[in-house]
Amino acid sequence: MKTFAALLLPLALGLAAAPAVQAAGRDDVINFPVADVLNNPEYAAKLPAGVKYYFGDSRAAVSRKLGETRTNKKTNGFNKTDKAACEWAMLSALIALGEDAKGRGGNAVVGIKSNYKGNLTSSNDTYACGAGNLMVGVALVGEVAVVR
Repeated sequence: MKTFAALLLPLALGLAAAPAVQAAGRDDVINFPVADVLNNPEYAAKLPAGVKYYFGDSRAAVSRKLGETRTNKKTNGFNKTDKAACEWAMLSALIALGEDAKGRGGNAVVGIKSNYKGNLTSSNDTYACGAGNLMVGVALVGEVAVVR
């Protein structure tokens, strides 16, 4: 009986510690090219028609600004590469920004920045994606505008 208990105790302690190890998980912030989403024909077909996206300090001929827009989209990253899952989350985020722009009478979103966990980062070429063990997320903020 003592032998059985001696074997069982380490197993029980190991299982008790497992949730703490899993809870820590992975929380990587990875930058990917915006062009990989915008230039993908399959993804481009899903974006709201007539809406243009300007990242960072890219120049746009703005005739009127219509207010801030923001989104935070997540997707399941299980059994996907970080790149594939992040692109899907980015596509969802761009769709949300574009639909908001159209709904307000705009035809563009300008000054788009990544806003992962409240940390604003600006780039003309890349977006930030948070990748964990099971989920990935893309958060963006920008300004709805009418451009010429």
